[in-house]
Amino acid sequence: MIAIAKDHKVNEQIRVRQIRLIGADGEQVGIIDTRDALRMAREKNLDLVMVSPQAVPPVCKLLDYGRFRYEQQQNEKENRKRARSQEVKSIKYRVKIDDNDFKTKTNHVRRFLEAGHKVKVTIMFRGRERTHPELGERILVRVAETLQDIGAPESKPSMMGMDMNMVMAPKPGAVKKNVKAEDIEAIEAEEAAADAAEAQATPEA
Repeated sequence: MIAIAKDHKVNEQIRVRQIRLIGADGEQVGIIDTRDALRMAREKNLDLVMVSPQAVPPVCKLLDYGRFRYEQQQNEKENRKRARSQEVKSIKYRVKIDDNDFKTKTNHVRRFLEAGHKVKVTIMFRGRERTHPELGERILVRVAETLQDIGAPESKPSMMGMDMNMVMAPKPGAVKKNVKAEDIEAIEAEEAAADAAEAQATPEA
C-alpha cells in the first residue's frame, strides 16, 4: 500500500510534464504525459494524485480522492482512539483509607477499566506504615476482588520506592463503548485535586 502525504498534489495542481502512473487497481501504467494521465482520470471518474513527488519522474496514482481522504480521516480517528485506550491511568490509595474513600476510588478504577484503560493502583505509605507492606497488599487484593468482573491484575503487587503498585487491565469484552471522554477527564481532575490536598494536609514522616 502506498502512503500518501497530507499535502499531496491533485489533478491540475500537478505541474510536471511527465509522471510515472499507477492505475486504480495498482497496475504499473508507466511513464506518460501528465495531460494524458489527467484525461484517463476524467474518463474513469477518478482523481490523479501525486504519491511520490521526489521520484524522477514523480509517481502518481489514479484513485477516488474524496473517498481516500474520508478513509484516511477515519483511520486517524481510530488510531487516536486506540492510543487513548492504551493510556495507563493512576489511582492512589492511602493505607488508612476509610470505606467511603475506598468505594469512591475503586469506582474510579472501574470507570477507567470500562473505558479500556489500564490502571496503576498505588498504595502510598507514610512514616511507620512502611514497615507493614502487608497492609498495602491487603488493600490491593481487595481492589482486585471488588473489580474481578471487569478487570484483573497483570502481576502481583510490587514495591517501588515508598509505594506499592499493581496494574489492573480490563478483561476482554468488559470495555464499554459509551464511556465519555469528559467523564474520564473529570475523574482525573478529581483524583489530582484529592492527591494535591492530601499532600498538603499530610506532611512526610
